[in-house]
Amino acid sequence: MQKLIDYDELPELVKRFITYKRTAQERSQKTVDEYALDLRTFFRYMMLRQNGTDPETVSEEDFAGVDITGVDLEFIGSITAQEIFEFLSFAQNARSNKWSTRARKLSAIKSFYKYLTVSVHLLDNDPAKNIEGPQKKKTLPKFLSLSESERLLRAVREDELSKTRERDYAIIVLFLNCGMRLSELVGINLSDIDRDMESLRVLGKGAKERLIYLNDACRAALRAYLPIRNADEVQMKDKNALFLSSRHSRISNKTVQWLVYKYLKAAGLENKGCSTHKLRHTAATLMYQSGNVDVRVLKDILGHEQLNTTQIYTHVSDENMKRAIAANPLASFRAEDSEE
Repeated sequence: MQKLIDYDELPELVKRFITYKRTAQERSQKTVDEYALDLRTFFRYMMLRQNGTDPETVSEEDFAGVDITGVDLEFIGSITAQEIFEFLSFAQNARSNKWSTRARKLSAIKSFYKYLTVSVHLLDNDPAKNIEGPQKKKTLPKFLSLSESERLLRAVREDELSKTRERDYAIIVLFLNCGMRLSELVGINLSDIDRDMESLRVLGKGAKERLIYLNDACRAALRAYLPIRNADEVQMKDKNALFLSSRHSRISNKTVQWLVYKYLKAAGLENKGCSTHKLRHTAATLMYQSGNVDVRVLKDILGHEQLNTTQIYTHVSDENMKRAIAANPLASFRAEDSEE
């Protein structure tokens, strides 16, 4: 995977930290790149403050030109908790960062200082240790209903002009039935699927591998797609990737996102605020609502670390709430019934 940042722009201690996250903790390239980007922004902000410049008055171009390669341990150790608070305020007000972006930036700072104080013992004081992150707004996940999911699948099957119809259909079937993440789907190899096509392995967050079982719909979709995929074996650039692009290499995240939007529009669902991740929400919701899947089983299917992450799906069933209200013994009471 291509790096999102030139590491030569970073202070030496940040580069060491990134190496630690990548090797000792086995974080993905995407994760360590995000740490690097967030710490670069943080130290550019801090350098401007040290030079007596208000970062909010600096243009985007000038901000990007701030040289932080000279940031050393003394400078890092001089930063206070109050200055970190002010950086988070800058991220919110000047950069319009939403809560999740600010939470990620704080996570990078906290992880960096923990590395310096706990892992390599270069600092005694951790100014970020007791800083709490911005509170997440509690919102219910967006998802498609069963009938909308069926409309989406029909839209793919009825696209007779598409040269990749079987591939696209298999992709959306896996999303809607297995609840996998975009990165997990794109990363599937032929060798990850067992011989009887009963299950496949995916690499989830934190490089954690898990087994996903395939149902009849998944097997049928894959069996329809594989002969077409294998027909161009001579031209393949990645012979092990399950899903290939028109250029015969592993399909990209961007291409999968594009085809999902394409078929959502074809199904008349473009205004549902849906995406590849929302298809994962759809699979989880349908399994919980219609399949009566225990939330602990659903946790393992989705590859969640904590049960409370999965429990959001226990709150999205409108039908269950309707049945609960209808079951109230007062549901059939009428005021006129009590009149004599």
